[in-house]
Amino acid sequence: MSAVTGIENISTILVIGAGTMGRQIAMSAALAGYSTIIQDISADGLTAARTELEGWAASRVAKGKLEQGVADAALEKLGYSTDLDTAAATADFVIEAATERLDIKTSIFEKLGVLAPAHAILATNSSTLGSSKVADATGRPAQVCNMHFFNPALVMKCVEVVRHEATSDSTVETTMELARRLGKEPVLINREVPGFIANRLMGAIQREALFLADQGIASIEDIDTTARTALGHPMGPFALMDMVGLDVIDFIAQATHAETGADEDAPNPRVASLVAEGKLGRKSGVGFYDYSNQ
Repeated sequence: MSAVTGIENISTILVIGAGTMGRQIAMSAALAGYSTIIQDISADGLTAARTELEGWAASRVAKGKLEQGVADAALEKLGYSTDLDTAAATADFVIEAATERLDIKTSIFEKLGVLAPAHAILATNSSTLGSSKVADATGRPAQVCNMHFFNPALVMKCVEVVRHEATSDSTVETTMELARRLGKEPVLINREVPGFIANRLMGAIQREALFLADQGIASIEDIDTTARTALGHPMGPFALMDMVGLDVIDFIAQATHAETGADEDAPNPRVASLVAEGKLGRKSGVGFYDYSNQ
């Protein structure tokens, strides 16, 4: 097996998945000067990604937050492809941001193990699935890790880098340094644990907030107000769940509970009920709060 590529040898980054996370991760890489390919099986998804990123860049330029030349250079660095075979062939670093389903991810990583250059690092953006679940499928488990960005990836600074038992030190070092070069502040998680750091902290706060509301101890509004005015949180736990998406919150709880089996990690019935009703938060217009007039 060839040695893992060092940070200085990374010139081309492949992002798999043209959804919200994938396209923003790709733009972050392009802004940092990397030739970046967004690959997705959906041509329509790629078109939507291109339209959104061009609009984002134009908006930032109009607001004086991005120089026109920098925006143009970044957009020039972006490529779009439905062909994984071709896209993977020249990638020095791959970030998978596809659907959060293990069968899909395993299939992708199995293909990457064959298609990507021997030196390439293969990272997953998964927020719930440890990379050990897909590492062996690649035939190069030492070069596999989690590189978990947060939404919106163009704004949020944190990146959780998670190693599994077989991840090499050089893979970790290169991934951490790449995150820094993308303008992020990476944190290293030395052992896989369901939810990593951020989701575990967030989950603990959300569970307590839901308990207080379910018991009638305080209203949703007052719990959120307390989090903001007493703890200095930018938004309360219920507003945050609405922003993330209650379907995502419920999925994370399901995935965590499947891993741990712990009662405290079980999905919350109130959240599950809202999801069943199609009340997913901001993206659906209603969740814990009503956004129909916003």
